[in-house]
Amino acid sequence: MRVLAVGDIIGECGVQKLKNVLPKLKEEEKIDFVITNGENSAAGMGINERNFNDILGCGTDVVTMGNHTWAKKDIFKFIDHPQLVRPANYPQNVPGKGYGIYECKGKKIAVINLLGRVDINILTDNPFLMSKEIISNIEPEVDMVFVDFHAEATAEKEALGYYLDGKATAVFGTHTHVQTADEKILPQGTGYITDIGKTGPIHSIIGMDMSVSFKRFETSMPERYRLAEGECELRGVIFEIDDETNKVTEIKRVVK
Repeated sequence: MRVLAVGDIIGECGVQKLKNVLPKLKEEEKIDFVITNGENSAAGMGINERNFNDILGCGTDVVTMGNHTWAKKDIFKFIDHPQLVRPANYPQNVPGKGYGIYECKGKKIAVINLLGRVDINILTDNPFLMSKEIISNIEPEVDMVFVDFHAEATAEKEALGYYLDGKATAVFGTHTHVQTADEKILPQGTGYITDIGKTGPIHSIIGMDMSVSFKRFETSMPERYRLAEGECELRGVIFEIDDETNKVTEIKRVVK
């Protein structure tokens, strides 16, 4: 089985790039299951119903979120959609769900979304303990577990990868929008990469207009971000899974 994880969709440019590339990419790479992070798809912050439907419509199986989950109030119209997963370690009684279980080619695949706590500035439950609890509860009924860890700090991401080594099929990072080159299979068989990158404007500062970023760094004054324009790219990773062991055998970075 081949599972594709697509990096953070940035604005309409990112959504359109996904629509243009994903169907062909799935065919060329023989992709069976797609996880796409959509938390920045609506004007660079949050998600709306139209973006959500577009992301699903071009071939995504599950949409994950992150620290901007609630940025667009439109999300409350579809927060309970079975193909939408928000961070599991948000406080109890928050709308939506933190993981989902899906069927593909006779396998049951769990997708868990978690939010980091280092430099995120959002009050959340402990992602380590939460992931351990969820996996312990669902382990008897699933074949594979994929974790989208939406976090800032590389150390926190690496720590969760090793913490879940042998328990999760793969742990991949999102949020920082820069694809890392540290893809590897951990000692107990879990596939890992610190960040799968973004799907959005190439010439930008993590998807945002460069002049705004320059001004913020020059002056240390607040300046409203705006989306960059121009050519877009899609970034993500493909996990090759052994059908017998349900373990990752290969990880391939994708740039389109």
